[in-house]
Amino acid sequence: MKISDLVFIGIKGSVIALNRGTGEQVWATHLKGADFVNVVLEHEAVLATCYGEIFCLDPLTGEGLWHNPLKGFGLGLATIATEHPQGSGIAPVLAEKRRRDEEAAAASTAG
Repeated sequence: MKISDLVFIGIKGSVIALNRGTGEQVWATHLKGADFVNVVLEHEAVLATCYGEIFCLDPLTGEGLWHNPLKGFGLGLATIATEHPQGSGIAPVLAEKRRRDEEAAAASTAG
């Protein structure tokens, strides 16, 4: 299998690789918790942020190559900048931030 045969999904603290042609799950790797996961494929590595930490995974196996807890920066949403703008992970993170801000605003007006 080649990297181009896969689609990478971030969901509830995990990264999942699906076969692009069949949708069948190839591998799943749990990162941390059950929060939003930002995923970017860059230079034959899957970069994923979750709970304010970053993980680098092998795209063919899901095996962790490295992990950085980004100690001292909190647990907020993290974006990933790449040299390829179309591969940038900022759009889904901005959408999630907007959703969280709207949810917080609704909760403050309800209380």
